Amino acid sequence: MIKADNVDKKLVIELLSRAFDDNQSVNYIVRNDNMRTERIAALMDYSFEMCSLFGEVWLSDDRKACALILYPQNKQTTFSAILLDIKLIFKAIGISGIKKALNRESKIKSKQSKEPMTYLWFIGVEPTEQGKGIGSKLLQEVINHADTRQLPVYLETSTVKNLPWYENHGFKTYEQLDLTYTLYFLKR
Repeated sequence: MIKADNVDKKLVIELLSRAFDDNQSVNYIVRNDNMRTERIAALMDYSFEMCSLFGEVWLSDDRKACALILYPQNKQTTFSAILLDIKLIFKAIGISGIKKALNRESKIKSKQSKEPMTYLWFIGVEPTEQGKGIGSKLLQEVINHADTRQLPVYLETSTVKNLPWYENHGFKTYEQLDLTYTLYFLKR
């Protein structure tokens, strides 16, 4: 896997935007209007920047998959992070969605572990390349990287069909949250 940097940002945002276009959790948080596609891209831009500050962004060797990793134990309230939050509100969530987003975030945080971890925020494969093992290889590399840091890997998914895939990689569901969809919490 390749550590992504700012020159890869556009590729990562486009790839994740396509991969998560119909994702329930993403579409719950972004404002659903005639700019939904741009709003999803803004969410992925935010996620890329936060992971660049407090985690890592990885690309598969063929650049057809990426993973955004956050280390919550390293996250700090900085001027840059606050500006990113403000940008997220205006470009993705919308003013009217702030309460819903904060409520969702509070519910998620109440179920997440407080132990040091590798948090797999997003992992996505170019939709035309899915089912070819690219995502599995990248996920295994993320797991191996976390193992070298002696950290468990946590994630959430709203995509039920992905649960067996994660389970095949050693993840176990430890909690779930019912919003207008079910969000599954997994740990490895």
